[in-house]
Amino acid sequence: MLITRASEYAILSLILLSSASDPMDTDTLSRELSISKSFLAKILQSLAKSGILKSYKGAKGGFALAKTPHDISMLEVMSCVEGKAPAVFECAPSEKHCPSQQADICSIWPFLHKLQGKIDSFLEELTLADIVEE
Repeated sequence: MLITRASEYAILSLILLSSASDPMDTDTLSRELSISKSFLAKILQSLAKSGILKSYKGAKGGFALAKTPHDISMLEVMSCVEGKAPAVFECAPSEKHCPSQQADICSIWPFLHKLQGKIDSFLEELTLADIVEE
């Protein structure tokens, strides 16, 4: 579940916007990325609501980065478009929230929890600038 289409499209949109000198509208982004306009519009609105993008209205309107690429972490982007922090496994973030109520006898939960922590740290440190510069 870590990288869904929504996360992928959000990152691709941000890459395009990072190199744009002017705001880009949904039609243009949708065409450039070959993505459904309606699906992309929802993603862009989520990014704007969270402060990652700025939304401009009018004839020259569209979307632009609200932050520098160095200040946009992939964890922030993915959490925004997914509505929750990205998870590698459908496992509870803590033992007391285990859906099966068996965390106390689960031998794999500590490993999964540690792995998720490492992935979260990596995604928090990985910025749009890191991706654009590669």
